[in-house]
Amino acid sequence: MANQNQLTGQPIIILRDNVEQTRGHEAQRSNILAAKAISEAVRTTLGPRGMDKMLVAGGDITITNDGATILSELSVQHPGAKMVVEVATAQDDECGDGTTTAAIMVGSFMEQAERMLKMGIHPTNISKGYSLGMRKALEILSELAVNVTPDDKESLKKIAKTAMIGKTIEAVMEKAADIVVDAVATVADSSSGRIVIDEDDILVKTQKGDAMDDIELVRGVIIGKGRVDEQMPKLVKGAQVAMIGTPLEITKTQTKAKIKISSSEQVAAFGDAERASLKKLADQIIASGANVLLCQKGIADSVQYYLAKAGIYTLEDVPEKEMKYAAKALCGEIVNKPEDLTPATLGTAEQVEQIYGEELTKISGCENAKAVTILIRGSTQYLIDELERAINDAKRVIQDAMEDGKYTIGGAAVETEMIVRIRDYAATIGGREQIAVEAFANAFEIIPITLAENSGFNPIDKLVELKKAHTDGKKNTGLNVYTGKIVDMSEEGVFEPMRVKRQAIQSASEIASLLIRVDDMMVTQSHAPGQ
Repeated sequence: MANQNQLTGQPIIILRDNVEQTRGHEAQRSNILAAKAISEAVRTTLGPRGMDKMLVAGGDITITNDGATILSELSVQHPGAKMVVEVATAQDDECGDGTTTAAIMVGSFMEQAERMLKMGIHPTNISKGYSLGMRKALEILSELAVNVTPDDKESLKKIAKTAMIGKTIEAVMEKAADIVVDAVATVADSSSGRIVIDEDDILVKTQKGDAMDDIELVRGVIIGKGRVDEQMPKLVKGAQVAMIGTPLEITKTQTKAKIKISSSEQVAAFGDAERASLKKLADQIIASGANVLLCQKGIADSVQYYLAKAGIYTLEDVPEKEMKYAAKALCGEIVNKPEDLTPATLGTAEQVEQIYGEELTKISGCENAKAVTILIRGSTQYLIDELERAINDAKRVIQDAMEDGKYTIGGAAVETEMIVRIRDYAATIGGREQIAVEAFANAFEIIPITLAENSGFNPIDKLVELKKAHTDGKKNTGLNVYTGKIVDMSEEGVFEPMRVKRQAIQSASEIASLLIRVDDMMVTQSHAPGQ
């Protein structure tokens, strides 16, 4: 659309024809509606009794209530809506949980801003009030946080269960929570004086066909390959694992060369030399004391034969990522050539076995493993995918809690405390910013209201009861979504990492402040008409 100004009766073209411009209140209203639309898209999934969404892309069907998954599948076009989705994506990247909360909070902040704009409050005042409210909210959050140590397995388990509850895998939640806590504790590194956890040190592998409660923690690695020869043993106890990164076969030379052969004796000599060379590769591996071999590249048939004859369990074409993971789990070293193998380079494990009926190799019982694997099973791919998402969420929240050493109380206890205390704080601020800070506090009402709605209870009644309890000083009081009672959520064991709350509050309020100040949107189309 062209933007034209009149000057002495002549139009002046400011923007190209392929730029669509939205100005003033219309631009603000557009962003507010977009943020609210994204919020409403995921709002019904919040909490343990939230509903699921069915996402259909081509022939693929996903059923989930995971906010990050839902928003990542949405084909969002509106720039304001895209920014809200980015908030949820950042939340998932930073914390692994709280994506639904972050998206809902942006929508609530924008809804409160809409009301203030109608009152005639300038966007700058709203933005400043939100900034003040955010600082106060983060201060309150720090005061409400509870300390937790890596040894407090019971509290960490409750944090994991809170992240997984509400998903369709609750039947195995107890066992899964134990496994995730053990997995994260195993790979935690405190050598630098603070706890550091690399989430990539916990590999999640899936297997279709078995019961979901067969979830298993493997102190080692599961590789998606079976042994290369049926004559090799299916099970090796006391494994000494050699890891080689280059092919165990005769490779082509880098330069072109021709060899003139004039007799059958020369052909036989070449064949003998090649077999001797390949046998030497196998002999070097056998001499190292290894009884298991992982090779990142291919292995010649004759090498396989000699290795099978020596009873060495062998895998070929192991992906580089799994090789590196195995080296970390087995405390071994990947070498370039068989002659580089020494007892010091070998990894160790209690046993190596091919999983019955599967092209999967399980290497388990690694002492001092710095990488572990969680093997999850399920009767259908939908269940496996949902369990994998739940495990990844739990893994991340345990990591957050252990690294920060802090968690908060769930069940809308923190949000209700924010409503009460930020309103008290607003009374100490003069000017129009006071109204914006009060609105910031009101925005937190969306969390207890949504939890009550999704659980089938009257949201107004529950909100009033919660506010009354918190006004009376019961800071840990929240909503039990199963009974509808207002109870102490610390006794119910509903715990969430402080990092999840902090990131959600900070990112949601910052993006809302940014969108509120936009009064002109100029969207350039891909191709101008007539070009």
